[in-house]
Amino acid sequence: MARLVISTVGTSVLTNQIDRDIDDNDCYEQLQRTANYTDKEIQHYPEIKKIISELKERAEKELYSDDTDKIRKASAELNGIYSLYNEPIEQGIPDMHLLVTTDTAQGRVAAEVVESFLKSKGLTNISTHAQSGLSTASSDIFVEGMAKLIPSIQETIKGYKNSRYMICFNLVGGFKALQGYFNTIGMFYADEIIYVFEGSNQLIKIPKLPVKVDVLEIDPYKVQLAMMEAGEISTSWKEAKKVPEQWILVDGQEMILSAWGKLVWDQCKEELLSQKLLNFPKIDYKSSFSDDYQKIKNNLEEQVKLQETIAKASQLLQKSGGDTSILKTHPGLQYDKYSNMKKYTNINGDKFDIAHFRVTDGIRVSCTSSNGILLLHRYGKEPEVNRNPY
Repeated sequence: MARLVISTVGTSVLTNQIDRDIDDNDCYEQLQRTANYTDKEIQHYPEIKKIISELKERAEKELYSDDTDKIRKASAELNGIYSLYNEPIEQGIPDMHLLVTTDTAQGRVAAEVVESFLKSKGLTNISTHAQSGLSTASSDIFVEGMAKLIPSIQETIKGYKNSRYMICFNLVGGFKALQGYFNTIGMFYADEIIYVFEGSNQLIKIPKLPVKVDVLEIDPYKVQLAMMEAGEISTSWKEAKKVPEQWILVDGQEMILSAWGKLVWDQCKEELLSQKLLNFPKIDYKSSFSDDYQKIKNNLEEQVKLQETIAKASQLLQKSGGDTSILKTHPGLQYDKYSNMKKYTNINGDKFDIAHFRVTDGIRVSCTSSNGILLLHRYGKEPEVNRNPY
């Protein structure tokens, strides 16, 4: 079975090349001090750029020496990959490799060296992901970067799982903080996690564990979590304050899902979004809409997508105070009023323009707006909704 091998990448391939006999005594300290500098920031330190360049050249010389022991000592990441394939690294040619590193000058160079070497061995199904803003400069910066990285990793893994790939996390290299997060992520997504004993080539494999999130613990916060997955929500909202703090990131007066919040929500959202229609703020349902929803009660994927779309509409309306013009700015929703369509008349005789928004290609929701509340009328295929949107 082909694998998706996700390797956390640190800077060992560079720092392992420091020679105490010929390099300045503070060479390592200078690299440590500038470890979180971006490509742009490092341009102001030509002496550091020179050190990185020299270490890169030394690393490449070691890697292309065809001495397996030297290669494995030069790079923790490659040591893990060699151990995975029991040294004939060419066995990995059918596999897909994803190198995950920090958005730093040193991290990018180290990943570039590892990627180039693997390609030279025929492992061409490879890419590097350096999440924008991800570094270990501070706890806040790192946590925020991980919150952006995890959804991308989740989607990548799901795609390969659907194609029947085995998912392997190679956590031999990388910064300790990055390893820690990926160790936890791996408990939910990886078929196996691999390490190598310190100072040896002996592989340690941790198989997939029966880890499951307790849905009952998440259920009370499902509306807030669904909205935060869609975008930021206000910290002043009373219900937002009920969400456990480890699941959220607060930025001024707004909050979004943290890395752990994304991980927890992803594990149970299908179950929680495929039950009854949720009571989202600024959203109400006509009985005709509820009836349409019942027609898809056996289609989990369609139910989840619909409720995710409603959560997005709710999040935007909460942000705008109920002003539907904000829905027009979202390219996915494509909210617009029907033209040449009679107005909707409610039981009080009030008349409203009938509008619609997009769920997926060919699937629409019709709606009206009054007093900051979006009333959903019908759901279904576009021609059917257009024929009778009321």
